[in-house]
Amino acid sequence: MHKVRWEDLLDHASNKPIYIQIAEWLENEILSGRVEAGEKIYSQYQLADRFNINPATAAKGLNLLAEEEIVHKRRGLGMFVEEKAVNIIKEKRKNKTLKRMLREIVKEANYLDVSMDELSEMLRKIHEEEREEE
Repeated sequence: MHKVRWEDLLDHASNKPIYIQIAEWLENEILSGRVEAGEKIYSQYQLADRFNINPATAAKGLNLLAEEEIVHKRRGLGMFVEEKAVNIIKEKRKNKTLKRMLREIVKEANYLDVSMDELSEMLRKIHEEEREEE
């Protein structure tokens, strides 16, 4: 695992619960390849210490990932990333997060009388810009 600036990773002012932020942070680590399939992840106590949170909160985030079959427990050894974790995370985010965001965008476009063609063109340009930045 790599060095990070832990204080920058959680937003304590957010409406999003800390345990969900922990789970999403670990998902991002997996998606980016910084944590790979089969690799052991931080324990609830390591996360609690690094993020300065209650171990029960860290455990809740880890258990969420285990329930979604992104990680699995090995008795006495810790938690490890599932082989299919990347695919599970991508599918989950595509079907939940991305659709929710797109619904909000379409709703706003409708309020502003933005046509589907205009919206598609805006999306295409942003998509190209983001790909260039990678």
